[in-house]
Amino acid sequence: MAHPPTGTVTFLFTDLEGSTKLWEKSPTGMHAALTRHDTILREAIEGHGGFVFKTVGDAFCAAFPTALGALQSALAAQRALLSEAWGEETGTLRARMALHTGGTHERDGDYFGPPVNRVARLLSAGHGGQVLLSSSTQELVRDQLPPEAHLRDLGERHLKDLARPERVFQLTTPDLPSEFPSLRTLESYSNNLPLQATPLIGREREVEAVCGRLRSPETRLLTLVGPGGTGKTRVGLQAAAELVDDFEDGVFFVPIAAIADPSLVAPTIARVLGLSEGGVQPPEELLEGYLRERHTLLLLDNLEQVIGSGTVLDRLLSSAAKLKILATSRTPLGLYGEQEFPVPPLSLPDPESLPPLENLADYEAVGLFVERALAVRPEFSLTQENAPTVVEICARLDGLPLAIELAAARIKLLPPRVLLEKLGNRLKLLTGGARNLPERQRTLKNAIEWSYGLLEEGEKMLFGRLGVFLGGATLEAIEAVCDARGDLPTDVFDGASSLLDKSLLRQAEGAGGEARFVMLETIHEFANIKLEGSGEAEAVRRAHAEYFLALAEEAEPGLRGPEQGTWLERLDPEHDNVRAALSWAIERGEAELGLRLAGALRPFWYARGHFDEGKRWLTETLAQGEQASALARAKALEGLSWLADVQGDLFEAEAAAEEGLRLSASAEIKSNLAASLQLILGDVAEQLGDYKRAKELFEESRRIYVDAGDRWGIAEAIGGLGNAYYDSGDYERAKELFEEGLDLSRELGSAQPHSTFLISLGYEFLLQGDYEQATTLNEEAATLLREHGLRGGLEHAIDNLGWAALLRGDYERADALLQDSLMLCRELGNELVASESLEGLACTAGTRGEAERAARLFGVAEALRESAGYRQGPRESAIREPYLTAARASIEKTAWEEAWEEGQKMKFEEAVSYALEEIKNG
Repeated sequence: MAHPPTGTVTFLFTDLEGSTKLWEKSPTGMHAALTRHDTILREAIEGHGGFVFKTVGDAFCAAFPTALGALQSALAAQRALLSEAWGEETGTLRARMALHTGGTHERDGDYFGPPVNRVARLLSAGHGGQVLLSSSTQELVRDQLPPEAHLRDLGERHLKDLARPERVFQLTTPDLPSEFPSLRTLESYSNNLPLQATPLIGREREVEAVCGRLRSPETRLLTLVGPGGTGKTRVGLQAAAELVDDFEDGVFFVPIAAIADPSLVAPTIARVLGLSEGGVQPPEELLEGYLRERHTLLLLDNLEQVIGSGTVLDRLLSSAAKLKILATSRTPLGLYGEQEFPVPPLSLPDPESLPPLENLADYEAVGLFVERALAVRPEFSLTQENAPTVVEICARLDGLPLAIELAAARIKLLPPRVLLEKLGNRLKLLTGGARNLPERQRTLKNAIEWSYGLLEEGEKMLFGRLGVFLGGATLEAIEAVCDARGDLPTDVFDGASSLLDKSLLRQAEGAGGEARFVMLETIHEFANIKLEGSGEAEAVRRAHAEYFLALAEEAEPGLRGPEQGTWLERLDPEHDNVRAALSWAIERGEAELGLRLAGALRPFWYARGHFDEGKRWLTETLAQGEQASALARAKALEGLSWLADVQGDLFEAEAAAEEGLRLSASAEIKSNLAASLQLILGDVAEQLGDYKRAKELFEESRRIYVDAGDRWGIAEAIGGLGNAYYDSGDYERAKELFEEGLDLSRELGSAQPHSTFLISLGYEFLLQGDYEQATTLNEEAATLLREHGLRGGLEHAIDNLGWAALLRGDYERADALLQDSLMLCRELGNELVASESLEGLACTAGTRGEAERAARLFGVAEALRESAGYRQGPRESAIREPYLTAARASIEKTAWEEAWEEGQKMKFEEAVSYALEEIKNG
């Protein structure tokens, strides 16, 4: 075809599968084969009206004026490749092909625009011999397919461009292969990359360069730097998507923008990876252990406000040899070995020498402006009259994506000429800006200031007050906080909608599908400046703190019942707002508010595993709580005692609970608070071996809960009482109590106590030799915990399942389960349950004749138990003894003792790695 097609075009992209290996294996044979391949492709393309506009190695890029022509070309090419008599040196060459249709821009025989990127992403998802079609191409050819050709619907798939999902179809005919592996789309790889509402305009060079740097073994930490709004996050996300198949253990996006405290970076990364705080293991050590052997990429977004976290990143990179970090920040992190990648502004044409009109949108800044303008004004287009003005607007905004988006959003009301006039009056990008201001404030801050100046007075007031929120807010929260005094001169819903339209707010989906309004970080920073300068900052921050106190106190009873999951989902996105409210209360000396808020949040922190953070807030609020009420202090002490107890700090837990009880008694505080404090004291007494006192405390706690009608509390007291009877050797009474608690927890309909009783009762059946019933109960518990996203307790259930498999003689199944339990224990920091799993793995090692390994694992398990102060009961010892005796008898006494001593000296993380590596190698 003499000329490239224009307008709506169907693209056919192809490349060969495994060509690199073929070139390495037989350069001469591959040269001849590739020549024949190129001839076949060109004949098939040009014979059906196509235009080859680019070849790269063995890849062909072709454009067709019709979708049917492209389809017929692909079919002909695949048939010719399959029937060709290829030499033995190369075998049959297998080409993957992809077709996509869309409007695009042609310049000098090449094509630009989103459809070109889309077909490239579709091609990367396929396999050799496979022909894939996008939904747009399928719509055009489905009613005129060649004879015996069919289109197989492969469903909606997320391509690597992170845009909307694409429904993908595969061309099939009887004479061509039709069965292929799963598509290489994002669903096939471990990642949490968020999809984007709009396509990425341009940035191909930057994304390719970032990927190249991260694929290099010399790059461990790459930081994308640039002013706010330059598009660092989008470039980072796209590069991460391109790299999903390079990192076998996953690519994970970690948003840091809402965090101001460097100490919260490690816990935030841990939570994104699905890890939970637990025991006494700091989050940094938890991450080190988890990432040590994993080939993972972390994308840490917006680090400039927590530069102090660099030491944590350095530790992670030092301990995890296969970890790589891609960071975005307005300033470099300043770490040794860090590589910087400045993210430039979007490309701009020369205003003094404009290219032809049809090529203007190929420049990234102009293309972005046009696309965003079309979103608010569908009839907008570049014309000979407005093109110079649009280019000047983009130039005045220095090609910064966020500034361009804000400007383009105003096209709905202002024509480009008026837009430029207002822009020129408000921004001093080219000539102004104080020299002592950071670059981002000389550009983006002014762009936002200009956009802010176009708001109505009521919208300005609402915009400033929205700066109080961290991480966004629901409409209910905005109404309660931003119009707390009823003085907002605009309707909150209308005002939020207007700010949304003007790109000063963005909408996301929150818990239960509820709309959530969020600000970009740079815009949020600007809103905060306006709030502080308004003279009403203190009143708004107080309203904010009071709203989240009310929310936390409303959630507290719900977190102890069948609606626990719903309330956890409701509170999760508000964690940053809660932190802000607590910080304000502490800074302003609002002791009563701070203590009430911290005390009400204890069930949330407990359920989500935020043990360290919860203890820190409770400790800080208690430190200034002398002026607060006895009730507020007692509840905070209750929360502190619970979190200290779960981390094994028995003396802190006991001291806090005792002080809480003293306050409760002196102020005649409601009885169920006293009962909760007695539960903690009972648990401490039980763990310290004072079973008589433990039983008395649990019985008294149960009596108080019965009088108060608190069935959740009754269940907790029954569980504690059962544990005390169990540890004191009265197994029948313990079993009766566990069964009673199980019945009650089923009635409550809450996963937390229900799973606890299932595990406790299942363990009792295990020790009685009823392995089937033990398996049934623990499987039910594990399923329940997984369904509700509760990790604490899951390690107990899996460990019990592993022991049940071991005692049934299913050693392979036992190994798999005990390994899973051990990995979860490492993530949660639960060394006591880990000792049980290690000992189970010691038993299976003995059955395989690996006596020295068994000795090491038995040795480290005993050391971990002794470190925790736990004494194994006679029934636990009895089920282990046959395996221990058999393994010990199979080797010399000296060899056994040396291996045992080696195990005793192992650190926890070392022992886990040793056990898992042995299994992996085995």
